[in-house]
Amino acid sequence: MSRTTQAVLRVLLTDPGADVYGLEIGASTGLPSGTIHPILARLENLGWVRSDWENIDPKAVGRPRRRSYRISDEGLAAARQALAEAHAHRTRLTTRWATAGETG
Repeated sequence: MSRTTQAVLRVLLTDPGADVYGLEIGASTGLPSGTIHPILARLENLGWVRSDWENIDPKAVGRPRRRSYRISDEGLAAARQALAEAHAHRTRLTTRWATAGETG
């Protein structure tokens, strides 16, 4: 799992019951919209994320509707597991690298 996907998942897991807009995810991660939205689309296709369009009249509020994202019940456990595995993998690599440096 890419680090960018991990960053998006961390934002969604911050408050699993909250709806989050792509702009908010970008602000939290520092990632551009062109990176975030394909990740969200993949996560939605996996069933890990659900999205809904804002129920507003764009003309009345003077801006386009926004799409909100929320981690699904299925995605909650899967995302936590995936992030834990990614962290364990990074830890093993770091330990191997540090150990190899000591013997070199």
